[in-house]
Amino acid sequence: VGGGYGTARGVTLSEILIGFGIGSAFGILLGIAMVHIPVLDRIVFPYVVSLQTVPKVAIAPLMIVWFGFGIESKIFIVAMTCLFPSLINTIAGLRAVDSDRVALIRAMCGSRTQLLRYVQLPNALPYIMAGLNTGIVLAVIGAIVGEFVGAKTGIGVLILQANFSLDLASVFALLVLIAAAGVPLGFVLRQIELRLCFWSGKATK
Repeated sequence: VGGGYGTARGVTLSEILIGFGIGSAFGILLGIAMVHIPVLDRIVFPYVVSLQTVPKVAIAPLMIVWFGFGIESKIFIVAMTCLFPSLINTIAGLRAVDSDRVALIRAMCGSRTQLLRYVQLPNALPYIMAGLNTGIVLAVIGAIVGEFVGAKTGIGVLILQANFSLDLASVFALLVLIAAAGVPLGFVLRQIELRLCFWSGKATK
């Protein structure tokens, strides 16, 4: 069915990981740029919020039309889903820096790059990791939604096929399969957070 559970799981995991990586990286980089370029913040932020408020299930058919039924359309949907948490948390973390630290760097004639590297990014890391933890959950949802709308294979396709045939046992098995794929991803991110943010009480315990 749909290439088998193993093939479907591999396709869905690929959509989740690639889309999560692209969306989160773009969100972090865009957040850094918006903090350091105020005019970019004023121009881009309203559009990002508007895009986030649009239900992904409503724009998924457009992605299918533009990118086809392959993995590319699902990656794009996942990336859009993961972008906002990373963006918002990056902005919040960079702006939450102690003003005394900023003043110290500037008093020592530190550059903007040094301020970002030695003060802002270390302070923002717990916030960024919180955004990534939220994003990985949304990535799983985004991938399944994209597969519901249109896909050649994937766990979402198998769920639809099982629903149409009223095969409830397969539906529950597939739900357990996607949950089993999502839990380890969240665990890995939490372990990374504990290693990167060991100095911060904001790290997830």
